[in-house]
Amino acid sequence: MSQVINVEQLVVSLDNNIILNDVNFSLAQGEILGLVGPSGCGKTTLLNTLAGFIEQQSGSITLAEQTEITCEKMLAPEKRHVGMIFQDYALFPHLTVGENICFGIQKQSKADKQNKLTELLALLKLDQLADRYPHQLSGGQQQRVAIARALAPEPQLLLLDEPFSNIDARLRHELILEIRQLLKSLNISAIIVTHNKDEVFSFADIMAVMSKGQFVQVGPPAELCQQPKSKVVADFLQLGSFIPCQKVAQGMTTYLGLIETQVNLQDNDRATLLIKPNQLAIKLEQDANMAVAHIGVTEQGFHYLLTCLDENSPLAFEQISFYSEQVLSVGQNVAMTLLPHQPIVFKD
Repeated sequence: MSQVINVEQLVVSLDNNIILNDVNFSLAQGEILGLVGPSGCGKTTLLNTLAGFIEQQSGSITLAEQTEITCEKMLAPEKRHVGMIFQDYALFPHLTVGENICFGIQKQSKADKQNKLTELLALLKLDQLADRYPHQLSGGQQQRVAIARALAPEPQLLLLDEPFSNIDARLRHELILEIRQLLKSLNISAIIVTHNKDEVFSFADIMAVMSKGQFVQVGPPAELCQQPKSKVVADFLQLGSFIPCQKVAQGMTTYLGLIETQVNLQDNDRATLLIKPNQLAIKLEQDANMAVAHIGVTEQGFHYLLTCLDENSPLAFEQISFYSEQVLSVGQNVAMTLLPHQPIVFKD
């Protein structure tokens, strides 16, 4: 499978501040990469650099295994064969749907433009909307027009910056699946930036978590959820709660009990344990060790935040998250224990 883009040791500075630092990744034809990370970590800057709107200070961007872009050998955005969809869609309000879609292919013949327009209108279910203006469209329709306009020049790579943030939540999931299927049917590679990890799980083949201008971990979304390599990744993906633990002969001891495991630590070394809600259980026959501090209602049942009763314990923690169909009340004391599982331990 051929590579559509390969990025090596990319560095980008803006106003003397390093925004991207030693970014490395590659993407094969037809693959979709999802970029997530906290605000200000460099996600949108990376898209703008790949598109050619921002110049890199060092490193290389190789497109289609042949066009290498460096700081000494830049390439104008219109020559990169890269399409981009912005958060606000950036449709031209004075142009119709058809005119917006054809904006990037003005140099083609009238017949070719009409054929391409007809094809994209049908592909994106816009057949009846060609003569409408953007303000006459719904958010989902505007999104489809933006995608059709980006696809018209037949880009090798499509960049999407928060493309679903303005879509009604009820329609978002349907549109995500629809656009993913479209890109797969056209065998187009794409990179999507989003703050919503659930969008990445539905849309992308590969996920990259960014922090402070670098890729912290890259891999299939399921792999990052099951095997986060750092607390930064687990924290951003909201995989569970973090509690302190200490190495003992049998494994790791915690405020909630012992977890048997083999870790590369010395006895009495401290570390942090990731606890997912399904790894906790209430034990009615034990003495209470936690108190219910907050109750929420979700599709998974009641969502409880629990705090330690013994705040002076050296392994006490601020709070832990727990889902249950059992009805508890705020202030109620309960006995919580850890279920046997393969723990994820992060060295302090």
